[in-house]
Amino acid sequence: MLTVAELTGQSTTHLVAHNLCRPTVQLQAPVFAAYAAMHKAAAEAGLALDIASGFRDFQRQQAIWNRKYYGEAPLYNTDGAQLDYQSLSPGEIVDAIMTWSALPGASRHHWGTDLDVYDPRPFAAGERQLQLIPEEYDEGGPCHELALWLQAHAHDFGFFFPYRRYIGGVAAEPWHLSYRALAVQAQQQLTLEVLTEVLSNADIGGKEYVLSRLAELKERYIDTICDVNGQREDSGWLFG
Repeated sequence: MLTVAELTGQSTTHLVAHNLCRPTVQLQAPVFAAYAAMHKAAAEAGLALDIASGFRDFQRQQAIWNRKYYGEAPLYNTDGAQLDYQSLSPGEIVDAIMTWSALPGASRHHWGTDLDVYDPRPFAAGERQLQLIPEEYDEGGPCHELALWLQAHAHDFGFFFPYRRYIGGVAAEPWHLSYRALAVQAQQQLTLEVLTEVLSNADIGGKEYVLSRLAELKERYIDTICDVNGQREDSGWLFG
């Protein structure tokens, strides 16, 4: 069980680093153990696997949220098309943010159970920058071969894709893996009461509006994920 501070990205006492990754990448120890086994299997299959992002703290998520809420960073629809910020209502801004970015305190990356993965080889020369967009994992993209392998094998190591397909909440994210056993516990811990208390004390854009809709937003964007027990899938990624 995580403490409320750990659950909401305000503490790192549940995390460790691992020599397979940059020191700044942190996860819970059992998650790294499962990742190491998966990393080894991928290498044996002739593939490279790396973590672009593991733990993300509350302050980082808050900065992402506020930049998007105040129009300092672009907003996109579920198809990845940029929206006209000036034409959006506060509610449309919040929905657009949550299609791609979590509320501070509610990110799965706070838990140390979730990680964004990619194939580092196409980016090693520095001529191409990883963007974590669906096209990089779709057919013809630099991470497509790895994506296919993960579809077939991530489940064997205890991982699943919470955003395997777009089902009305967060857009499809073929790079986002979640360690099932611990993530299920964390999601159960993240109650409406916990989230309300954390956000009430936070400096986030649109706070009053968010709090007024929090139960609905939590159900749609936080609780609505793909089947945690989903087995291997080979039907490709479903975007939009």
